[in-house]
Parts: sequence; C-alpha cells; structure tokens
Amino acid sequence: MAAGAKVLCMGNAIVDIIARVDDDFLAKHDREKGAMLLVDAEKSASIYGDMPPAVERSGGSAGNTAAGIASFGGNAGYIGKVHDDQLGTVFRHDIQAVGVDFKTAASKTGAPTATSMILVTPDAQRTMNTFLGACTEISEDDVAEADVAAADILYVEGYLWDTPPMKAAVLKAMDLAIKHGTRVALTLSDSFCVDRFRDEFRDLVENKVDILFANEAEILSLYQVDSFDDAVVRLKEHVRIAALTRSEKGSLLMSTDQSVAVEAFPAVVEDTTGAGDLYAAGVLFGLANGHGLEMSGKLGSLAASEVISHLGARSEVRLKDLAAEKLGL
Repeated sequence: MAAGAKVLCMGNAIVDIIARVDDDFLAKHDREKGAMLLVDAEKSASIYGDMPPAVERSGGSAGNTAAGIASFGGNAGYIGKVHDDQLGTVFRHDIQAVGVDFKTAASKTGAPTATSMILVTPDAQRTMNTFLGACTEISEDDVAEADVAAADILYVEGYLWDTPPMKAAVLKAMDLAIKHGTRVALTLSDSFCVDRFRDEFRDLVENKVDILFANEAEILSLYQVDSFDDAVVRLKEHVRIAALTRSEKGSLLMSTDQSVAVEAFPAVVEDTTGAGDLYAAGVLFGLANGHGLEMSGKLGSLAASEVISHLGARSEVRLKDLAAEKLGL
C-alpha cells in the first residue's frame, strides 16, 4: 500500500464501454447529451448492439477517483459491488493493479456486473447510459467499521442514492465516519441526480458532509439559483470545504475562512469522461496529505487536464510523475 493518509472511496463499480458517435446516434436512441441516464438491461443491450467499435475499461465515478489517488502515490481504498463474472473479474483486476485496496466480496447470485455505455460526440461531450446491475446489491454488510475508522477521508458518489439498499450502505458509512472522526466527502455526481434527490442532498450537506464536490450545474441545481455567486453564498453556510469546478473557467475551492480560484490546466479535449472524478482525486490526495486549498486545487486541475486529453476515465500516465514535473511535488 502506498504511503500517506488513506482515502476510502465508495461508489458504483462499473465497466465502461466507450465509443465515438455523432449527434444522430444520440437522437436515434433518444439520449440527452451530457447526461448520465439509468437504463435497464434491454435498453443497454439495444444501445450496445448499435454502437460502433468500442473500448472496454473499468470505470465508475468513485473507482476512477480511487485509481487517480493511487496514481498520485496516495493510499486509496474502494467499496463497490461487482458480480462473480468476467466483467467483475476485469474490474477487480484493474483497480487492484493500480494499487487500490478493494476487498468488497463479489455477489454470487443476481444481476451481472454493471456497465455504462459512454457515447462520446465530436464536441467531446460524453453521454452515459448506465445499467447498474450488481451495484444495486451493495448493502450495509459491505461497509466494515474498521475500514472507515482507518481512513482519513470517506468519499462517496451521489449516484449511490438511487436505490434504498445503496442509500442505507452510504448512511452507515457516513455515520461510522462521523463516529470515528473520519472526514466525509460527497460528490453531487450529476445535475440530474441532484434534481432527483435535492432535499436529501441538502440534508447531507448540512448535517454530515465536511468536503463537497460539485460542478457549476450541480451546485446551481442544489440551491435552485441562477447565479454561481448566489450558490456559493448559500453553500458556505454549511460545509467546511467545497471544491466547485467550472470547466474551462477552472475551479473554486473554499473553506470557512478562505476562497481560492484555480485556473484550468490547458489541454486538447478528446473526451470529458472522468474529468470530475480525476479532479476529485487530485484534491482529495492533496487534502489527505496536508496540502492547502490552492495546491490541492492545482493537483485536481492537473489530473483533470490529463484525463480529458484521451479516451477513457483513468489516467494514462503516472500522476505522481506529472505532479513532480508540473508542480514541483
């Protein structure tokens, strides 16, 4: 295990199937560009059958973040559910191979390992069509108190709020974190996710979350305001630390007594899949290892710029080396 304070990530364990398509493909399948849409097995098979040649890679939002933290040389763990099938074996191998501690037992019965058909259009936008499969079978039994207690930060993706058993597992993890002094971090995941669970997410932010991640659309949706500045004012009343991304405008990191604007690193954008996940990886690695808001934000921006420069949601270079080259760490 890599040195440094541990970040325990919790999310949907998904294998990404990524293909380049045009806008007509999205229209044919009634897809909303840029959204993460949940699909059933039948719709997933329909999209897959019509996709051009694709690339299969292990993904899932929090899984990508855990892999990014490990790439920085950090100590990352992961809680997520796969099935005991071929794709589940692939997911487990991939995340363990990059140095993430992943011990969650695979399910032996029920739905197969989750997949996400990621459709990348020429403007580099990604439209995700996710069949949750075995992810929905995660339960409170998969959350070990010792693992949460040993972590410095528990990081949870908002996507886990989609079914009652998943929600129960998250709440158990958060309550254990609070009990043991582990900081709780949450990403709002998607503005459509916020639309579904706005009141519950606000309650989490106000009562359980220490560190919040959101993009501009998500934070506007959370507080139902039209101005980013208005959303920031509302948010500052509730969380100790927030990291808010604004695409090419960079990001804003804030605490109760400090606000820092961080510029986006320049990049040739090929695929935006994983940008928020890798941004979170850099920020979490920084915060867990004693860096301030500015350096943590720069680490996040650097990781995001790397992942959007190629197809897929995980870095293709060692982020520790990139941070040494670009930031002198």
